[in-house]
Amino acid sequence: MSQVSLPQSQHPDLPLTALAPMQDVTNLWFMKVIAHYGSPDYFFTEYFRVNETSRLNRSILAAITENDTGRPVFAQMIGESIPDLVRTAKELCNYNIAGVDLNMGCPAPRIYRKNVGGGLLLLPEKVDRILGELRSAVNDRPLTIKMRVGFENTDNFYKILDIINRHSIDLLSLHGRTVKDMYHGAVKYDLIAEAVRRVDCPVLANGNIDSATTAVKVLSQTGAAGVMVGRWAIGNPWLFNQIRQALRFETIAPVPLVEVRNYIDRLWQTPTAATMPERSRVGYLKMFLNYIALNVDAEGDFLRLMRQTQTEVELFNLCDRFLLADQKKTLALAPSLSV
Repeated sequence: MSQVSLPQSQHPDLPLTALAPMQDVTNLWFMKVIAHYGSPDYFFTEYFRVNETSRLNRSILAAITENDTGRPVFAQMIGESIPDLVRTAKELCNYNIAGVDLNMGCPAPRIYRKNVGGGLLLLPEKVDRILGELRSAVNDRPLTIKMRVGFENTDNFYKILDIINRHSIDLLSLHGRTVKDMYHGAVKYDLIAEAVRRVDCPVLANGNIDSATTAVKVLSQTGAAGVMVGRWAIGNPWLFNQIRQALRFETIAPVPLVEVRNYIDRLWQTPTAATMPERSRVGYLKMFLNYIALNVDAEGDFLRLMRQTQTEVELFNLCDRFLLADQKKTLALAPSLSV
């Protein structure tokens, strides 16, 4: 079966950019926040859980049906029951999706122990059956995969790449770590380069793309069709624009810290803000600030003090102290990994 055309990029002269799917982060609201600062070419939803009793999650579906960012949105599924994956894929194709994406990389133990997400990398024969059935069901939209280079090692890596070719997958997003690596250790960009050479579809390089400079380097090293950015786009939502600037050999526009303070205000105004207890809301914002802080203060004082705050007043007073004191200070172009 021939491959299906991917949605057109808004920047056809440049490699693709995508925001990685992240549970509890990449919802409709966060896609809109990112779009405000410069959208990637592609968005991917949080995963729809698929099993015998599953139905399409309404809040995840909103990221497709209510999305006004003007960017294509791929619907991601996670599961291992073939009839239910097929059923869900068909249901998703009733909506305005850019394609159906299968999660074969989630590294959370509670997920992979159920033989879904990254757990599927241990079962190449099962992957073969799943992709065969999904390709038959999804024949007028792109069928894409997000995966890692292996579970504990890379023994099945080439076998799975060959299965991807066999079923005419349209796009592969490849995180260059194993499932057991989680988010630690070196990213195996050499294996992403191997995948680029071996598969017939475009490959998005994923894993520790923390700056525009890193993105350009990884694209050069791997020959990938584009990059997929996850956690580091939380810390720097301007990153997709900065990547485009770097690829065009333009000077990367510095972001004043006062703009970062405005971004934090935007993050605070979650759609559920009115119903969230203050403690929960502060905790949720800290999840984002854990990444933002790494681009604000190389000494790590902001990160350390931020984690100690308990109330909205404490947190925002601290943000004001670090982000508004010096009007000339700008967000670092790459995070400080020493903190």
